[in-house]
Amino acid sequence: MSGMREVEEHLAAILAAVTPTGDERVTPADAQGRVLRAAVVARLDIPAFDNSAMDGFAVRADDVASPPVTLRVIADLPAGSALDPSFGAGEAVRIMTGAPVPTAADAIVPFEDTVGGLADSFGEITVTAPARQGAFVRRRGVDVRVGDEVVPSGAVLGPLQLGAATAAGVTDLVVARRPRVAIVSTGDELVMAGQTPGPGRLPDSNGVQLAALALEAGAEVAFRAVVPDDDAAFLAAIAGAVSARADLIVTSGGISAGAFEVVKTALAAPDSGIEFVRVRMQPGKPQAFGRLAAGPLLFGLPGNPVSSALSFEVFVRPAIRAMAGARDLARPLLRLAAASGWRTPPGRRQYLPAVIDRSDPAAWTVAPATAGGSGSHLAGGLARAEAYAIVPADMDEVSAGDLLDVMLLG
Repeated sequence: MSGMREVEEHLAAILAAVTPTGDERVTPADAQGRVLRAAVVARLDIPAFDNSAMDGFAVRADDVASPPVTLRVIADLPAGSALDPSFGAGEAVRIMTGAPVPTAADAIVPFEDTVGGLADSFGEITVTAPARQGAFVRRRGVDVRVGDEVVPSGAVLGPLQLGAATAAGVTDLVVARRPRVAIVSTGDELVMAGQTPGPGRLPDSNGVQLAALALEAGAEVAFRAVVPDDDAAFLAAIAGAVSARADLIVTSGGISAGAFEVVKTALAAPDSGIEFVRVRMQPGKPQAFGRLAAGPLLFGLPGNPVSSALSFEVFVRPAIRAMAGARDLARPLLRLAAASGWRTPPGRRQYLPAVIDRSDPAAWTVAPATAGGSGSHLAGGLARAEAYAIVPADMDEVSAGDLLDVMLLG
């Protein structure tokens, strides 16, 4: 195992080479999943005005201190109304949830605490329970004041953050430009996904898989190609990726020790900027990484589907997240007990496609997703995986009950 690079060492070299993408302004409607580069600062108070928390009646608390008491309803206030009706002692205004509280009122009496209040807009009601001052009134700015930070820089913008920003009156957001990714699949055996493969040929599942992983990580796919094991064809695809202004290029296949390793042969020159290494992990031992003279980072991943997917998770996804300025680069981890035992490769950290048994909410367990374990060719079994169980390099065997770190997917 001499000459192998540790996972953390290889990842550190990758992250040291990452440079952030630029900024751009987008509307909240276009910001789902983007990384915020400038904090969202409120332009409106939340709530924007004193408003009613209930359907009921705006009253003066002194008038209803000793129920039962009868009040005369002199106006109606639906949500969205701009009216501010004035009223005096012994009077009330019917009000709907969210409507602005009249200046003359200092409490809301819910319909449930009245008799005769639901039938007519105007007339008399009898209040049957006291209402203290401020009851059911949502005060202006109780949640957020103008100038408050609503969402911090570096946050990933999901539905709740976008809703908060919009409620705070923000109409545009400064976000990281999505990293542009090029996907290049290599191998004489491959045909573009959607084509019928002939004898000895396979559909390019890696290309589809890696493109989907890139989108999920927050990138956009700027270029895709499937190339044979031919140096000229491969270099032409790389040139196409550069022309598409890719920030990083992800290749699959062609980096191992076989006779037709096109990525390795095409980028063999010392000045290519690409280093070919072995990492102490299983699957995914062969890896390539560096920066091309034309500018993009290049990740050379193994060609077997499990190896390719796992390598993306461990090395490419953190780079995409770092480019976009995200604070959390890696997938979340859980510490779970193994539901069963399995053998592991000696001297290498294993990442096993896994499923999680949630039948006991207090004691989740993890198990292999397929009977084939972590075989790097098991593309079909990957469909069942919802996590990777991470087995340390110094464990030769996992026993039922052993605690493992588990990387959650999705």
